Amino acid sequence: MKLLSGDRTFLALAALLALAGLAIFSSAALGLLARESSSVSKEILLQAGLGLGLGFAAMLAARAVSLTWVRRYAYVLYALTLAFTALVFVPGIGMRANGATRWINIGFTTIQPAEFLKIGFVLALAAWLAPRAQKLGNIRRGLIPFAAMLALPTALLLAQPNNSTTLLLLATGAVMYFAAGAPWRDFGILLMGAVLMLCAVLYFRGYALERVKTFVDPSANSLGSGYQIQQSLIAIGSGGLFGRGFGQSVEKFNYLPEPDGDSVFAVFAEETGLVGSVLLLLLFVALAARGIVIAGNSRELFGGLVALGFSFIIILQAFINIGAMLGIIPLTGLPLPFISHGGTALMAVLLMCGFILNVAARRNAA
Repeated sequence: MKLLSGDRTFLALAALLALAGLAIFSSAALGLLARESSSVSKEILLQAGLGLGLGFAAMLAARAVSLTWVRRYAYVLYALTLAFTALVFVPGIGMRANGATRWINIGFTTIQPAEFLKIGFVLALAAWLAPRAQKLGNIRRGLIPFAAMLALPTALLLAQPNNSTTLLLLATGAVMYFAAGAPWRDFGILLMGAVLMLCAVLYFRGYALERVKTFVDPSANSLGSGYQIQQSLIAIGSGGLFGRGFGQSVEKFNYLPEPDGDSVFAVFAEETGLVGSVLLLLLFVALAARGIVIAGNSRELFGGLVALGFSFIIILQAFINIGAMLGIIPLTGLPLPFISHGGTALMAVLLMCGFILNVAARRNAA
């Protein structure tokens, strides 16, 4: 089938992660049975239908669309995703939960527009960088307009607040910027700006500072801010080498917060052990590595930057989620791609994969 062409290895890895992710999610969602007012069947159906079903349809659409058309309308797509993200602030449309305004309630489920903002951002930045690769050495043509492009999504996301997605976009933008040929002189300037922004977030948002304190000493408040990471480490440690067996997690019942969301890796590690955890990590690394190879072999800079940007988002988000569950970095709230609860997130990551396949197919057609 022509729509499934492009790069069979990448397609196989993406399909394997998506299907395995649904199985892992379904097992973790069983933990909701011990929680009142939770419908496991509804959650699984939404993940399979909205996330996997519509996600694969979106992947095929992204694979089929002309890359020339995508480049031509990249700014329009970016503007639409920015406007969609801004809808969360409109009374009666946006929904606030856990101190954040990140969702749109559509009745039977919620949508998180920031997932699609990631896509619009990468496409627009690639379209802007591609024709300016030889001019990035000039600060007025490179660094200043690049910083301006980062400003609007950063302001929208910080206002929600969604600090973790903000940092993810900034890191992805920086990688694409330097891959396009920006001088390393700008690295120090961007790094200093990132550090200042991080300090401001920690100063003005107490919960972010509390997460850093919990990271430094998880046992200081074991029944409060340190509870999730402690339960996560218990779950991962109790998995041993081969795990308790698929579906046999104990921690997902009433102990581990959000077993089908942020903590889904801890549930998986408890059930499959070190062996299963390493295999999952290798799948993510293989997918991202193949995506970067596709980026490097692209016939044009725009396609290469698109494939690079999406590959980097997927692997960085996976490492951030897993690293938080292992206590290597502070908790962030970023979902595990392909696996965590959220049909929007699954649909968005499959859409990214479709664009990467599109870049690969364009290379093969040369």
